[in-house]
Amino acid sequence: MSHPMSKPKIDVDRRRRRRRRRIQIVVIYSAIALGLAWFFELQATTTVIFVRHAEKAMTPADDPGLSEAGQRRAAELARQLLDADVIAGVDAIYATPYRRTEETAMVVAEALGLAITSYDAANTETIMDRIVKDHKGEIILVVGHSDTVPAMIGFMGASKKVPAIDAGEYDNIYIVSIPWFGKTKTIRLRYGEPYIPAQ
Repeated sequence: MSHPMSKPKIDVDRRRRRRRRRIQIVVIYSAIALGLAWFFELQATTTVIFVRHAEKAMTPADDPGLSEAGQRRAAELARQLLDADVIAGVDAIYATPYRRTEETAMVVAEALGLAITSYDAANTETIMDRIVKDHKGEIILVVGHSDTVPAMIGFMGASKKVPAIDAGEYDNIYIVSIPWFGKTKTIRLRYGEPYIPAQ
């Protein structure tokens, strides 16, 4: 003959086990959801914005800074990029160690409170690999030169058919988006005083 208290005790134990199981399921699903959110955040689209330095001054010949026209263009670049992302803006800035590239990047860097990371213009493939690895899911501005920007875009798995940049052409902004899954895309926009090719 069973004890009269045993059935309620069994029911209580059963309810406790069910409650524990439900809590375990909620914890497991929460951990999975957080893990997936973290994974997709890590794998988010990386956006690299390439520009050539703005117009350079005529002197000094070895390392000129920006001309007045170049300073106006750098200010316009900053105006364009301060709100590049409606939430956060540009996350990192890279420029070669020349006055014209640093001065082009400086207005954006100062407005956003960012440091400029220097890179070697002769070693663009390595720096592109580093940018993609170190800044996954971020927006990066890269200031380069007429002979390096098209090559850098090509190194990123984007278009290999970026046209050559003419000597007097300073108004291109190339936006390369690298999704965590799918095809890398390149968009070219214009900013500041328009370039008019010689007839």
